[in-house]
Amino acid sequence: MAIAVTQVVPLGFPWVTVDPFLFCVYHLDAYPAGNADQGPVTSLAGRSLGHDFTVRDGFRMYHGDRVPGFPQHPHRGFETVTVVRRGLVDHADSLGATARYGAGDVQWLTTGAGIQHAEMFPCVHTDRANPLELFQIWLNLPGADKMVEPHFKMLWADDVPTIERRDDRGRITKITVAAGSLDGRSPPSPPPSSWASRETSDVAIWTLQLQPGARFVLPPVSEGAERVLYFFDGDQVAVGDHVQRTHGAMALAREISIPVVAGDAPCQMLLLQGRPIGEPVAQRGPFVMSTETELAQAFADYRRTQFGGWPWPGADPVHARSEGRFARRPDGKIERPTS
Repeated sequence: MAIAVTQVVPLGFPWVTVDPFLFCVYHLDAYPAGNADQGPVTSLAGRSLGHDFTVRDGFRMYHGDRVPGFPQHPHRGFETVTVVRRGLVDHADSLGATARYGAGDVQWLTTGAGIQHAEMFPCVHTDRANPLELFQIWLNLPGADKMVEPHFKMLWADDVPTIERRDDRGRITKITVAAGSLDGRSPPSPPPSSWASRETSDVAIWTLQLQPGARFVLPPVSEGAERVLYFFDGDQVAVGDHVQRTHGAMALAREISIPVVAGDAPCQMLLLQGRPIGEPVAQRGPFVMSTETELAQAFADYRRTQFGGWPWPGADPVHARSEGRFARRPDGKIERPTS
């Protein structure tokens, strides 16, 4: 049997990624009922507010001091792909756009020449818990596209395919396709300047949920593409002839079909796949450019322009508790999911 797993790295925070991906984090927080500000009703005493990354009472506040999340901060030169499996995210940005999304929605943001945004996790329910589960993935932009106009696109849950595969013993694998395609089904296209918008990039972002003992075969990818399978939930999984008994990131062989078999418990995995951009990366904090000179210019531009400024009264805006999922564009146009 051909070798399916070429390297294994334990999962940390963030998860290890390979070109064209820059960064991946998995947020799983058991937020309690919400208070009047849509923050946790639980006392925040004793937390390192503003930089709270330690799980306490089942959750973290991250950079929020009132509502959990990531208040106003800048980016340039790459894309954020936020896949929300449970809970809600409130978006606001320096272009004047806002959104509330979750429950299977995906936001794909091309930061391009520069944008400020906030990503807050509102505790909208006052009578029950507000669990949050999401992936945020950073996808690099080629040097020629790093200064494109910022742009975000909503992939609402109803438009993101979930495909069920049943093995010969009747056990089910569910594959949710946020990017790429499977069985002829694809989500809406990425933003126009994304590396993923090029057919030859072979970018795929899939989440896999396997019933106990379920078997699913990952199809081969074209020569030159890289793929990493992140096993983050379950007791064990067999990937080809490799048995993974701890949560970890597995680099996979490229041009072969690979059987994946769950252990005695359900298991979940994230697949990130893509052809490398293959260009130099100069990264410091929220900016990702191709050279140190471009990186220095990004900081200088942000100090000078604030990437358009911040049109909101606070750094951590959240929308009305009663507001449903929506996106409001800089031109005021509003879109909502169909369900």
